[in-house]
Formats: sequence, structure tokens, C-alpha cells
Amino acid sequence: MTETTNLTQLGRSVETPPDPEHAVLETVPLARGDGPPAIVRFTCPEFTSLCPVTGQPDFAHIVIDYAPDGTLVESKSLKLFLTSFRNHGAFHEECTVMIGRRIVAATKPFWLRIAGYWYPRGGIPIDVFWQTGAPPEAVWLPDTGVQPYRGRG
Repeated sequence: MTETTNLTQLGRSVETPPDPEHAVLETVPLARGDGPPAIVRFTCPEFTSLCPVTGQPDFAHIVIDYAPDGTLVESKSLKLFLTSFRNHGAFHEECTVMIGRRIVAATKPFWLRIAGYWYPRGGIPIDVFWQTGAPPEAVWLPDTGVQPYRGRG
């Protein structure tokens, strides 16, 4: 059985953190076993943050793939962390990389990549990609599954 006694958010009523700096990414242990690591994917198709200049909302489809070593990010804490960006003003690149770095700091995975597919701002979609290095050998790594922005035609 997985140890969950140290978790402060799972199974409890918790308010959304006011910003990413106050959000806590909790982890649970992973009994990995032998062989290559698994690839774990989180997809957030309705990610929202704020433009740091105008204060207007920005929207993205975020895909996070990581190869955990001995620690998993607990999904409710990840949801609360991602939701905390709704009141956070930062450029697309900063938001995307911040998410990746926070997960790496919390879980210390073998490998992580994050893809942020941002919807157009000023008519230009911005896609941001970040990863910690080469993916582990002998793992199946699917495409992110998000098509480049094509507009209306």
C-alpha cells in the first residue's frame, strides 16, 4: 500500500492556492521494479494564466510526460498547482518552464518533458517545449497528440 499519511490535500477540501509560489506539489512513493521506467503523462487541455502586461487570460493545452524514479507527483496537488496559474501573470515561456522545473524539483524523475501549446495572442500561437535531457532508453514515448495551430482553414 502506498504511504499517504503525509499528504495534506488528497481527500480533503482544499482552496486553490493564490499563485504558483504558494502551491504545494505533493508526492507519493513509487515501487518501480526492474526494467526501463514507465512514462507518465498528464494533460491539461484548459490551462489558464494571465498576460503579465494586459492582465487578460491566456489559454494553453499543456502536456507533461515524465519517467519517475522513486517518486510520483500526486495528481490532486498537480491540479491545484496548475489551477493556481489562473491568477498568475507571466509569459507563456515562463509558465511552461516553471511547471516543468517545479515537477522536477518535487519528484526528481529520470526525465521530464513539457509541451505548452498556447492559443494565439495577437494572432500568433506560441508553442513552448522544455525537457531535462534525452529520454531514457527502451521506453515508448508517444507523440504529444496536439496538432499545431491551424486556424480556420
